[in-house]
Amino acid sequence: MNRKEYESEWCLLQNEFESYEKHSLYLKIVSILALLMSEISGVTSIAIAFILVVLWLQDAIWKTFQSRLEPRLFQLEKCIRGEAVDTEFQFNSEYRKISLKGLALAGEYGRQAIRPTIAFPHVILILIFAGQYLTR
Repeated sequence: MNRKEYESEWCLLQNEFESYEKHSLYLKIVSILALLMSEISGVTSIAIAFILVVLWLQDAIWKTFQSRLEPRLFQLEKCIRGEAVDTEFQFNSEYRKISLKGLALAGEYGRQAIRPTIAFPHVILILIFAGQYLTR
């Protein structure tokens, strides 16, 4: 066991984990700006609704990627505390074990999309857009 290598891997993955949070926030901001620009320009095309939905789904995809880092981070933390022994720098091997395909992957994206921390503000923005669309 080389604690320093576990710590190095943990730092790398933790930084990546946090970067997904930033990307998620950026997607939410882009969604807000898309709706704002739609309102300012007076354009209430159904294409705006599709853009909002695509941004919501992209946010769910990012958060799914982020969620796949978490088990390895917990595993590394156990190794650092000396509670477990594992091989260092095995993220891809561990990731492959939980990797999903086809409908299972789509289902995972869907489950992420309906989590409150992801759905907000996407659902509200879509409802605001729907209200604009129906009143024009």
